[in-house]
Amino acid sequence: MSETRDVPERYTVVLKPRLADAEGHPDHGNPLRAVPVEAVGGVGESGYPRYEGGGVRAEIDPRTRTVEAVTVDGNELPYGWVAEVAEG
Repeated sequence: MSETRDVPERYTVVLKPRLADAEGHPDHGNPLRAVPVEAVGGVGESGYPRYEGGGVRAEIDPRTRTVEAVTVDGNELPYGWVAEVAEG
């Protein structure tokens, strides 16, 4: 479980199709959608801080910058898609 202090106020969540390169290694490809999300307070079911914006609800581990849970427009991601925190 994560602590809620020192939680960034915002991130950009990028949604990518999960593809594979010629050797079969994951290559998440170019983002299909980039969405700024802001902290809404509290933690979600994953135990990490909740963020919302642009139809995206995400729970993000601030230590690793990993998206632990996400819905887009009220739905789970399509099979094979990934959500990541944008670099920078």
